[in-house]
Amino acid sequence: MSEHTMRAVTISEFGGPEVLTVGEVARPEPLPTEVLVRVRAAGVNPVDWKTREGQGMAGLQTFPLILGWDVSGVVEAVGFGVTTLKPGDEVYGMPWFPRAAGGYAEYVTAPARQWARKPATLDHAHAAAVPLAALTAWQSLVDTAGVRAGQRVLITAAAGGVGHFAVQFARHLGAHVIATASAARHAWLKELGADEVVDYTTTRFEDVVRDVDVVIDLVGDAHDLTSTRALTVLRPGGLLVAVPSGVSPDLAKAGEAVGVRVTPYLVEPDGTALATIAGLIDAGEVAVEVEETFPLEQAAQAHTRVEAGRTRGKVVLTVG
Repeated sequence: MSEHTMRAVTISEFGGPEVLTVGEVARPEPLPTEVLVRVRAAGVNPVDWKTREGQGMAGLQTFPLILGWDVSGVVEAVGFGVTTLKPGDEVYGMPWFPRAAGGYAEYVTAPARQWARKPATLDHAHAAAVPLAALTAWQSLVDTAGVRAGQRVLITAAAGGVGHFAVQFARHLGAHVIATASAARHAWLKELGADEVVDYTTTRFEDVVRDVDVVIDLVGDAHDLTSTRALTVLRPGGLLVAVPSGVSPDLAKAGEAVGVRVTPYLVEPDGTALATIAGLIDAGEVAVEVEETFPLEQAAQAHTRVEAGRTRGKVVLTVG
């Protein structure tokens, strides 16, 4: 492998985990305002396997495709005009989303301001678990819902990648946090800041939860009509943020009928928010859960693990 090439996991067609192959590809070079980052770890998210199958963000991609949007690594070089970062800086980010970022590789390039300095208290594997999941939680709660102290917030699938950050951010904002998760996760979620936890395997949350100001739904209507059911627990004028499934015409109509607001949401790159999140992590206010790591060459196994669901926190690929 020369200085102009790198190892990467690519796909040439949509399909199962078997379409993920490790090979040698051209190494990218930073354009003006961009940085070249040597990847140390890359987070694996549900959108990765969904895109691999031809769903998710598949409509925005071209082949050959390098998946992966969560990256933690070290700045290798900077393009013309970059003044905020320099070679040797440890950074993390979610570049380019929803366009391809190429995180499952030894190097990536992206605009300097889509990165932030890595939390100093985290290794690269844990830092790579943060960007997409934490930004989804932060932007949903802070920018979209404007959660305030004293409000009641329901978070579904609270033990997953996005969910465990959402619980902690909602607590940080001063909300009363209600989470759904299996019984095995209850004690952990209460440690993270949940005030109440509902076991979704035995209890329908709408039977025990009332007067909620904001629902962050991380399950969607594709499974057991979770978003539609969540409308019934909201106060008049409350807000449902429907993350994975978006807002169908039927869901919008149902929300209007009961006097609550519904909105879809899609995460965006945000280096400024990542800097704020890094500060919370380094201050000990936010913990990062990594359930399992895999080497880059085992990307297919990592996809199989995430696709199976029920992860506690995140799954991460280590690179080099």
